[in-house]
Amino acid sequence: MARTEQVLVLEPPNELKFKGPFTDVVTTNLKLSNPSDKNVCFKVKTTAPRRYCVRPNSGIIDAGTSINVSVMLQPFDYDPNEKSKHKFMVQSIFAPADCQDMEAVWKEAKADELMDSKLRCVFELPSENEKTHELEINKVTSTSLKTEASMMSKSTSSSLDDSDMRKVMDDCRILKSEVQRLREENRQLKEDDGLRMRRMPQMGNPTPSSNAMMKEEGPAARMIAMVVLFFILGTIIGKLVL
Repeated sequence: MARTEQVLVLEPPNELKFKGPFTDVVTTNLKLSNPSDKNVCFKVKTTAPRRYCVRPNSGIIDAGTSINVSVMLQPFDYDPNEKSKHKFMVQSIFAPADCQDMEAVWKEAKADELMDSKLRCVFELPSENEKTHELEINKVTSTSLKTEASMMSKSTSSSLDDSDMRKVMDDCRILKSEVQRLREENRQLKEDDGLRMRRMPQMGNPTPSSNAMMKEEGPAARMIAMVVLFFILGTIIGKLVL
């Protein structure tokens, strides 16, 4: 009895190509399209199940839709003199109206209801031109990434420098105004000392205690001004070091 012709359309139709190097997993895609007006059950089989991982390996394709199947070849030692004998088969069957148990559907399927398509596996190594082209692409990509990273770094560094400079300039202006204020206070203290001296009685000498107080007021004020000045300078130097 003749088998039913495959209703699904396979892309590629006859062979699955895997392009090396095969030191890592190599993936190729298989597109299954259902042009009919009925839902179709499918499953994918291979002669080397330990060498491949297929996702999805079974399912239902709705009418008028398609699905992409990823076929992943596991890493292996490639021998160019050895021809691949691996094959894949896509089996399909029209889905029943009530399709809940996929295993039962395949188990109860009749031989004349099954449809299948076979594909052979082809292993290819990239040519020298493809290798060179790929290396050039990798170099361009790497150079582009490095340039972009360098530009971002410079931009960030520049913005940080500008910000630090603005802070330092603001601190310098604050320090300058503070120094000017201290000078005014010192000048005022001197004038007050002179005024008190002139107001003292012309006759007689001042008491020792009053002389000591007048002598200590001037240095004490200057000492306070110096302490404030050193504190401000220390704060700015600390910011620059950090």
